[in-house]
Amino acid sequence: MSEIKKIAILTGGGDCPGLNPVIRAVVKTAIERYGLEVVGIKRGYYGLYHKYFSPLTVEMVDEILTEGGTILQSSNKDNLFIYPMRDENGEIVKDENGKIVYHDVSDVAVENLKEAGIDALFILGGDGTLTSGRDFARKGVKVVAIPKTIDNDLACTDYTFGFDTAVATVSESIDRLRTTTRSHDRISVVEVMGRGAGWLTLHGGIAGGADAILLPEIPFDLTKVAEKIKKDRANGKNYQIVAVAEGAKEKDGEAVILKVREDSPDPIRLGGIANVVADKLEEMTGFEARATILGHTQRGGSPTGHDRILSTRYGNAAVKLAMEEGIFGHMVVLKGNEISHVSLEEVIGQKTKNVTPDDPYVVLAKDIGICFGD
Repeated sequence: MSEIKKIAILTGGGDCPGLNPVIRAVVKTAIERYGLEVVGIKRGYYGLYHKYFSPLTVEMVDEILTEGGTILQSSNKDNLFIYPMRDENGEIVKDENGKIVYHDVSDVAVENLKEAGIDALFILGGDGTLTSGRDFARKGVKVVAIPKTIDNDLACTDYTFGFDTAVATVSESIDRLRTTTRSHDRISVVEVMGRGAGWLTLHGGIAGGADAILLPEIPFDLTKVAEKIKKDRANGKNYQIVAVAEGAKEKDGEAVILKVREDSPDPIRLGGIANVVADKLEEMTGFEARATILGHTQRGGSPTGHDRILSTRYGNAAVKLAMEEGIFGHMVVLKGNEISHVSLEEVIGQKTKNVTPDDPYVVLAKDIGICFGD
């Protein structure tokens, strides 16, 4: 691909451990192997629209392998195809019914890339970010995508970077809660991120030794969880840990919504299910229950060794896909232990990857006595 001389990288959506190692791998592969010029786009698609471009060098990224977050910063509220209109004072415009007025500014972003002489755009993100990536590819932008989410719910790839680190954070948090929960004969209900997918709660709950795991994909009956707790108490265990996904819901119930952000392409913010579960279990069992919401601690911190390696493989493979195969509009994926690629049209066209009731990890958990409330 001799016509590729200059590439750009952006990170979109929620941050997660592993973004910096990917950035590092893309920059080092592009410069060291192919002699390319590399530009970083700050604050995701917002920066693409406002031309927040700055050069990236090997020296600038050499020591970011161990850092969490993203040196390019991120935004999860900026879809340039559905962008809030603002007036001359920068205020969001609303119609006569109080609804935000949106318009398509994607052509401005495409022109910004051309003006900067950028030949290919490397996008690191989850479902929302990659949907826009697909749409830019349809407009003729040479896009290469790299899957990112702690939720591990992207279709077509076995694992996303950031997931392993988040699992470690969840399990370590449960470890810490265990000592205080045991000291006070309590029930600890731990709320885990993941939106409508239960992978993080499932793996984190198993790794942390939870007594019950409640997932969005398996609607639960709290009376069964309460029965499990009472049985454990009768057998001499004086405390219990319940891991609950933020999108989990009771049978015939709905997910608990924390708030709605009207200025976001994904306005629903889940949260608060741990408090609901803790209050009900305390009433059902007579044992004191406390809720802990792990929140953004799951997005922070230094990536695990596994995520550093996976991120490096992804970044390296993405550049090779562009430079050696000349393939764009695709996402690099992990299948088994091999890095491959798949069209963004196929990725975005599929539903998110979710836990199934017969998943081997669900079966494993049930075999060792973990309750799912089903």
